[in-house]
Amino acid sequence: MLNEIKKDASVRMSKSIEALRHDLTKLRTGRASTALVDHLKVNYYGSDMPLSQVAGIAVSDARTLTISPWEKNMVTPIEKAILASDLGLNPNTSGTTIRIVLPPLTEERRKELGKHVHHEGENAKIAVRNIRRDAIHQIKELLKEKSISEDEARRAEDDIQKLTDQSVGQVDEVVKDKEQELLAI
Repeated sequence: MLNEIKKDASVRMSKSIEALRHDLTKLRTGRASTALVDHLKVNYYGSDMPLSQVAGIAVSDARTLTISPWEKNMVTPIEKAILASDLGLNPNTSGTTIRIVLPPLTEERRKELGKHVHHEGENAKIAVRNIRRDAIHQIKELLKEKSISEDEARRAEDDIQKLTDQSVGQVDEVVKDKEQELLAI
């Protein structure tokens, strides 16, 4: 029973860290990345489709993304989706190829993004601590039911705390790496 609680907490904490990594890939840094536009939805014959399913996305150089639609008539909807997004990017079209040149980040924008990264990291830490709270609550319920001894409960709580400390350390590492990526010119 205790092993199931620990395993569940471990899996949920790992998912929180992965969610943080996924959210941070959408942030624009100094260099081009296909993850920047992966989440965009394009109107494809009346239904919204992910951009990656209607076009090929490639990084042509450090600051340029190239989007090649599978169909010629998809150029305009893709442009509209990019302009409507909150990314603040301007697509340049030449024939059926769309190029997005990423302007260099200003120092002010870097600081703003750094604050956002820090805020996302704090949210991930809160999620990890909530998972810890749930696991400890389950352990205390087992103790109340007399399913486990006080010593077993104490050991399990210590294990959950170690797991929490480890996960918070991983969150700090992810945030630090993203902040360094933002500061790189």
